[in-house]
Amino acid sequence: MLSQIQRFGGAMFTPVLLFPFAGMVVGIAIMLQNPMFVGDSLTRPDSLFFQIIKIIEEGGWTIFRNMPLIFAVGLPLGLAKHAHGRACLAVLVSFLTWNYFICAMGMTWGGFFGVNFAIEPTTGSGLTMIAGIKTLDTSIIGAIAISGIVTAIHNRCYEKTLPVFLGIFQGTSFVVIVAFFMMIPCAWITLLCWPKVQIAIQSLQTFLSGAGALGVWIYTFLERILIPTGLHHFVYGPFVFGPAVVEGGLQPYWIQHLHEFSQSSQPLKDLFPAGGFAMHGNSKVFGAPGVALAIYFTAAPQNRAKVAGLLIPATLTAILVGITEPLEFTFLFIAPFLFVIHALLAATMTAVMYMAGVVGMFGGGMLNEFLPLNWMPMFHNHASVMFIQMGIGLCFTAIWFVVFRTLILRFNLKTPGREDSEIKLYSKADYKAAQGQTTAAEPATRLGQAAGFLQALGGADNIESVNNCATRLRIELIDPARMQSDDVFRALGAHGVVRRGNAIQVIVGLNVPQVRDQLEVLIKTQCVNEHSNMTEAVS
Repeated sequence: MLSQIQRFGGAMFTPVLLFPFAGMVVGIAIMLQNPMFVGDSLTRPDSLFFQIIKIIEEGGWTIFRNMPLIFAVGLPLGLAKHAHGRACLAVLVSFLTWNYFICAMGMTWGGFFGVNFAIEPTTGSGLTMIAGIKTLDTSIIGAIAISGIVTAIHNRCYEKTLPVFLGIFQGTSFVVIVAFFMMIPCAWITLLCWPKVQIAIQSLQTFLSGAGALGVWIYTFLERILIPTGLHHFVYGPFVFGPAVVEGGLQPYWIQHLHEFSQSSQPLKDLFPAGGFAMHGNSKVFGAPGVALAIYFTAAPQNRAKVAGLLIPATLTAILVGITEPLEFTFLFIAPFLFVIHALLAATMTAVMYMAGVVGMFGGGMLNEFLPLNWMPMFHNHASVMFIQMGIGLCFTAIWFVVFRTLILRFNLKTPGREDSEIKLYSKADYKAAQGQTTAAEPATRLGQAAGFLQALGGADNIESVNNCATRLRIELIDPARMQSDDVFRALGAHGVVRRGNAIQVIVGLNVPQVRDQLEVLIKTQCVNEHSNMTEAVS
């Protein structure tokens, strides 16, 4: 069950990766419509500059205005076991069918369900428009549920062989036919249950808003502590992209009101009280340098150059784009309790910032959220909030450094560079010398990193499915006993390995989509070759 949930979480990251660029486009476009930045003459509605910027802004809203549709179509890329493109097509058709059923049932039997489909789908009505269909506003939750159901049907039915006279209905057509009839009860259940869920969400919003700094602390702690399991997507997803605290999600709401907030001199916390639940990125910008400095200064002097080579790119990745896993997994596998301390510090820092009046859209890094969506547009009227944020953040950077350095030295934790010998994280020669064998590292040179991973995982015939999130390969193995040791993967360039039964996670880094593609090509190639060899043997 945990393996399937993790697989779902990794699949969610495929559409999520589309949001940073869209947010930057909209944020910069809104900033360029602000007279404080470009002057009054360029922000007049009849100005060519204003008109061009407005057109660009409208294009940037594409992702945010169609989030359910994008999540529905994007999830099969991670969840489908084969024919991913055809799975996306089946999900798209079925998702639209489901919404048409909801619309028809709501218009016909709205009184029975307690839903008034005669009203306009405005904010707070519980209704919305998806691809021109008036339907219940289930946000990304409904999209994820329907996408999961249809992808499961695809995985089970896509390759099913039908009688010859029904051959035209095989493949994607058969999946859509089965899903069509499945969408009828799904639409009925949605109309019956979702209005009650909306009431529960409103209660959750009231509770979290009233919880103040405590709610922010709990949310941030859970978002950080669940990263090793891959379940953190289920924590921030309903907040940032879903209706957990504001209708439509925090990120679209913040961007939609960005111009209004930047023009107001009221405290940001009064304007956007829910903004405390969008500040988990502060630990990425301010926590990462403290952790990295602690690891560097506790390393043996002769190893610090190599340690710096490992830490600098990982730290910059965390600060600039908000991907922390390369750095966090550096110490997670060596001393897991350090990760608990890391999560506690992140939650405490965010809660302190919130109590000091800091709110905003700070879920990512400097380039994709801090600068374009917060500091640049808000500087004129809310500069004091930024200086408070930076002051608290830098103080916590020092706390991270002191706490991590003290714990590493006190418990003699073997973080990178603490050994007397040189660091062996990426060295083929060192790995062979330590292990007394040469087979593991050879593929990394001869066939590439993906081929090395495939060999270390036990070969193509040992792999049930392959998926990925931001930095990790997520693999289902048939026989985990055939998998080689973690040191083999580290010698091939991985940051670490997580094992939970048949569910394996290989922490690769930001190039994981390319590695996954190469791995899938190698698996298909080997399977085809093995089938050809068997055919020749039989002949």
